[in-house]
Amino acid sequence: MNTMTLDRAAAPAQPVRAIVADDKAMLKAAAELTRDLVKPRPGIYWADLIASSLVGYGALAAAIAVSSTALAIVAGVVAVLALYRGMSMIHELTHVKHAALPGFRSAWNALIGVPMMIPSFMYEGVHNLHHAKTRYGTSEDPEYLPLALMKPWTLPVFILVSALAPVGLLIRFGVLAPVSALSPKLRAAVVARYSALSINPHFRRRMPHGEEKARWDRLEAATAAWAVALVVLTATGVIPLKAFLIFLAVGSGVALINQVRTLVAHLWENEGEVMSVTAQYLDSVNVPPPALLPVLWAPIGLRYHALHHLLPGVPYHALGEAHRRLTAVLEPGSPYYKANYKGLPGLVGKLATATMRGR
Repeated sequence: MNTMTLDRAAAPAQPVRAIVADDKAMLKAAAELTRDLVKPRPGIYWADLIASSLVGYGALAAAIAVSSTALAIVAGVVAVLALYRGMSMIHELTHVKHAALPGFRSAWNALIGVPMMIPSFMYEGVHNLHHAKTRYGTSEDPEYLPLALMKPWTLPVFILVSALAPVGLLIRFGVLAPVSALSPKLRAAVVARYSALSINPHFRRRMPHGEEKARWDRLEAATAAWAVALVVLTATGVIPLKAFLIFLAVGSGVALINQVRTLVAHLWENEGEVMSVTAQYLDSVNVPPPALLPVLWAPIGLRYHALHHLLPGVPYHALGEAHRRLTAVLEPGSPYYKANYKGLPGLVGKLATATMRGR
């Protein structure tokens, strides 16, 4: 959910990546070498979700309960990382066939989506537009901004504004959801502008219909009830203010990490032109091994974000194997290797340098 408007610096006459032709050898290898990897393994999904939830909420409870500030900070960091991992599974919900993981979407919403106020409808029906071949990098892409072409001050604003996400979500579900039920005009605005985990401030969401609407209504009602209960119970002293503030702080930490990860998920060099698949790949980022820290800041396969744009149907637990197979057969001159980067600092520096050069 983002309504931020960011200024652009002077842009080049043509987008850097849009004119790249498709590399047929790379696309063929990606398709042929990974056909046996597309089936999700339920045991991995369920174990990951349950473990992330147990560790995350256990650490959150410890951060609230301990008297030592140092221990509270350590527990809070663990809570942020574990809940961030659990929340990142919303990405998988948009790609996996739900019949292959019966009950998983409901379980994810019960354990993560509703308690953290990001029910799955906030991403389902949105993220798939980012993968549409003719939408990626255009004004119709909800998850794209030409950040490399914008002014330098937009990058810290882009990151820091995410710290307010928990407050924004409380307002979205605790106030706007129940009030908009009484006003069709407000309801239309809430659905269009405040019901998507997107970064494009010009994106407007369509009204849900049929089964999608029924699921949306159930999840929104549950999340609204939770948001209202949090505020009321805190205001009446049932939930200590300290506990409420720590919960918000953990939510802010999760949002900040995710926003930094979003900042380096792409090179953000396109300015509205339709791009080839190879161009989309080159505008995206892999941070493969031997880098270790991406396990924390780009979990659930997000370290292979460029590869995911080549193979959106491959589940997160198989992307590492897909990467190994491709690097074993593709020639050194293949564009596949041009989307592989060493780590977070270099990517942030590359983007910051691009903005300062007025690209």
